[in-house]
Amino acid sequence: MIRILLADDQALVRGALAALLDLEADIEVVAQVGRGDEVVAAARESGAEVCLLDIEMPGLSGIEAASALRAELPAVRSLIVTTFGRPGYVRRALDAGAAGFLVKDTPARQLADAVRRVHQGLRVIDPDLAAESLMAGPSPLTTREAEILRLALDGSPVAGIAARAHLSEGTVRNHLSAAIGKTGATTRAEAARLAQANGWL
Repeated sequence: MIRILLADDQALVRGALAALLDLEADIEVVAQVGRGDEVVAAARESGAEVCLLDIEMPGLSGIEAASALRAELPAVRSLIVTTFGRPGYVRRALDAGAAGFLVKDTPARQLADAVRRVHQGLRVIDPDLAAESLMAGPSPLTTREAEILRLALDGSPVAGIAARAHLSEGTVRNHLSAAIGKTGATTRAEAARLAQANGWL
């Protein structure tokens, strides 16, 4: 039996995935969590071998949870299963240690097959997203520029962003200016939205 942990903050989605996967003779759902920061402890306690992770969860994102799993439980494989099929997310997820990336409208049979393949040590990526990711290329933003844009998403003024990032206002303006140029946007709000839409944040 392949022991599975499901991590998704939507209980209905989690339950539906569990019901579908439990129909497979060789797959057993041994744990379910609704927060990314619960993944490592639940995987350790349940003996999960493959973790299916949503991207947007409280505590830690699925990408951050995949990274934490790789660091603390390297034998446990992770598979991102998300509504957000953005090319930038694919690259970030794989860089974080995820073994696969699928969207939630993947047919149940393909999802079960992906779990088996990831369990065997293979990589599984939604083919359309893989092609888009190759075409889009890597994020043009530096780590700091992405951090500053993430803080700008809520419309905070430069002074507020500077205080939260522990940087000077001038440094924040420089990072925002660079990010605006790299995304082809005309404002920082537009740059933040474009970066988020591409999965760079």
